[in-house]
Amino acid sequence: MSTSETAQRRLEGRTAIVTGASSGIGAATVRALAEEGANVVLASRSEDRLTELVEEVGDEHGVETLVVPTNVREEDEVDALIEETVDAFGGLDVLVNNAGLSRGSDVEDLSTEEYRTMQETNVDGVFYATRAAIPHVREREGHLVFVGSFAGKFPRPFNPVYAATKWWVRGFAQSVAAQVGDEGVGVTIVNPSEVRTEFETTDGDTFAERFEEGEVTESEEIAEAIRFAATRENSSVTELDLYRRDKFSGF
Repeated sequence: MSTSETAQRRLEGRTAIVTGASSGIGAATVRALAEEGANVVLASRSEDRLTELVEEVGDEHGVETLVVPTNVREEDEVDALIEETVDAFGGLDVLVNNAGLSRGSDVEDLSTEEYRTMQETNVDGVFYATRAAIPHVREREGHLVFVGSFAGKFPRPFNPVYAATKWWVRGFAQSVAAQVGDEGVGVTIVNPSEVRTEFETTDGDTFAERFEEGEVTESEEIAEAIRFAATRENSSVTELDLYRRDKFSGF
């Protein structure tokens, strides 16, 4: 890698954690941050997929990587993720709270287990990671990035519990920004609508199966927004919405 190429990498030598890193938005974000020179810590329950991804990223971008198998629903595992990151790299600059899932749809048919799984992943996991990361991100005047959703901004007739978790993410992130912004911490919420990933629809298929290429947003577009937010030096991008162009048709 040439000196001029290195000079253009805005996160050179910095460290980022991406949760839900094994596929979709998470994997695309790992690639985008590594391209900017960041050492990247990949957190997910799918260790095999993470291992494949770090080999690709390390070879292509010449950054250091670390795989930490993590279930964000488990407080101890999230604490260990932050501790291992700081031990390995000496600090933390960027946390991308990306891990999330959807289960079921109609409230009257939603099981308690499905409800709790969404709450524990989309709400508790975000809280655990943010709480553990704040002291380290504050020290580096880094960034906290939250992957929200179109569903977290507009009422809709399907999957109200998933939508509610994403409303919570937005409210939590904005209130965290009010708490740590004057300490130099950047906080950004990125809200996608449909993204062509393995994320399940309310019908049980995936967005990758439902949509053809070019019909809706791609993971790389969301990752680009996250990269933009994470590379701001003295400002915060409060919120970025990335929706397909016809999303508001018929509203």
